Amino acid sequence: MKRHTFNLFLTLTAFWLLNSGHYSALMLLLGLASIVFVLIITKRMDVVDQESIPLYLTPNIFGYYLWLIKEIIYANIVVVKHIWRGQKSICPALKKIKISQTTDMGKVIYANSITLTPGTVAIDLIDDEILVHALHFRDIEFLEGSEMDRRICLLERK
Repeated sequence: MKRHTFNLFLTLTAFWLLNSGHYSALMLLLGLASIVFVLIITKRMDVVDQESIPLYLTPNIFGYYLWLIKEIIYANIVVVKHIWRGQKSICPALKKIKISQTTDMGKVIYANSITLTPGTVAIDLIDDEILVHALHFRDIEFLEGSEMDRRICLLERK
């Protein structure tokens, strides 16, 4: 808990210093006071934990973001092809798929990654299943046991 509070302190301090642009003694003191006030509130609300500040994701998240951007670009190209080919190339599908993620954070990252990828939308997330809608049934088949699922499982490892 102390580690997460300290990291929140560092993050808020960096954010405040970058956005403030004023470094006089009074402004720095007021900034410190506001950061301490926020830390007291978050401590009393008991909202600082491994889910609110997922430090274990930090080492691998940027590699995942780069891979996800590549997948989003590829999916955009596929969706444009469907639009050019017309309605006959679209075969909408709705299916529940099993997921391998064990943490709530991993499940949410997976569902959000599905939704960010054009042509697919994560509609519901219940336990170890996600209800997915896709423009084409092959997109859902691709998600079952996919590279995205594997990469997010790697992110979850602590």
